[in-house]
Amino acid sequence: MMERQVYNDKNFQLIIGNLLRYGVWISLAFAALGGVIYLIHHGGELENYSNFVEKDSNLFVVIDSVIEGAIQGRGESVIFFGVILLFLTPVLRILLSLMSFILEKDYLYTVITLVVILIIIISIGFGFSH
Repeated sequence: MMERQVYNDKNFQLIIGNLLRYGVWISLAFAALGGVIYLIHHGGELENYSNFVEKDSNLFVVIDSVIEGAIQGRGESVIFFGVILLFLTPVLRILLSLMSFILEKDYLYTVITLVVILIIIISIGFGFSH
């Protein structure tokens, strides 16, 4: 006999807690690994901080170049990939909370969570559009 898995609030809280805990540790591991890779290849170089050039580009272009660079083993891309994972950790937490509220039929918190997701999407969209 198959028993149907029922997700309650405690199960979702455990999943969300583990997501936050392991998300931070995994992103930290990528950033540290990227730092080691970067220092191995560029540790002896001197950095010139007299000129600052802003490299403003589309969000999808940035993410694509970071993933491509991380696959190639470029240290700065692996560090940035860790930062992206760190950013995505609370965003995934919000999405899991949304699923929890929908399953619990808690419509007030579902709407509030959707507004938060919309604010994040708008912020990211306008942040890379200037």
